[in-house]
Amino acid sequence: MKVTSWNVNSIRTRLDHVTQWLQANPVDVMCLQETKVIDKDFPLQPFADIGYQAYFYGQKSYNGVALLSREPLTDVQMGFGAVLGEDAVGDLDDQKRVISGLLGDVRVVNLYVPNGSAIGSEKYDYKLRWLTLLKQYLSQQLTAHPLLSVCGDFNIALENKDIYTDKNRDKHIMSSPVERETLRDVLSIGLADAFRKFTDEGGHFSWWDYRTNSFVRNTGWRIDHHYLSPELYEKAVACTIDTEPRGLERPSDHTPVTVEY
Repeated sequence: MKVTSWNVNSIRTRLDHVTQWLQANPVDVMCLQETKVIDKDFPLQPFADIGYQAYFYGQKSYNGVALLSREPLTDVQMGFGAVLGEDAVGDLDDQKRVISGLLGDVRVVNLYVPNGSAIGSEKYDYKLRWLTLLKQYLSQQLTAHPLLSVCGDFNIALENKDIYTDKNRDKHIMSSPVERETLRDVLSIGLADAFRKFTDEGGHFSWWDYRTNSFVRNTGWRIDHHYLSPELYEKAVACTIDTEPRGLERPSDHTPVTVEY
């Protein structure tokens, strides 16, 4: 089974990139982030034409997540509230960032973690609150589904080697100590980084800023992750980053990351 995570930065803008990639790489499940489209306008037919069913949870112009699957998914859930209840969630489902579904016995969770904007900002505080609730959400998912596959754009480089430079990392959004500590606390429920099972060295990135010619210079960050439950982690046989789509014309600033188990 292969599951891919890709922040496409607008599914309608990057539709040809995604459909062409899936035809060349027919993974079982594609998890998309930043689809930036309301549900009624999600481009269903192009994916149906290449054998994929689409499940989506979107909003206009911002955020949005979707699952594309070759086989039908069951028990598709939208948002934190589907698991935790609306009272526990408050405003943290206002932005469409969480979708999950079952493929056989595997619960696939697709996340678009808030960026946080700047350390100390309101958006930064929102990000930390969101991650705290994520721990509760994933704890319940893991209890119900021992085969748990969690992926997405986490907007956090967890280790120094996940960034091209050490300069100002403690003062930079996506690598501040508090963000890292908060994500490590989420993972402490029993989730492990699939990519690091196979690749220990640095220099492997999944996101390159559009500015400063960063892709050509490979000044990137690894912020798109697959985290697996213990049983699924043992079954994992590969986790790879495909950098080729980042070099296309008008690409997303992220590139696909695939885990196989």
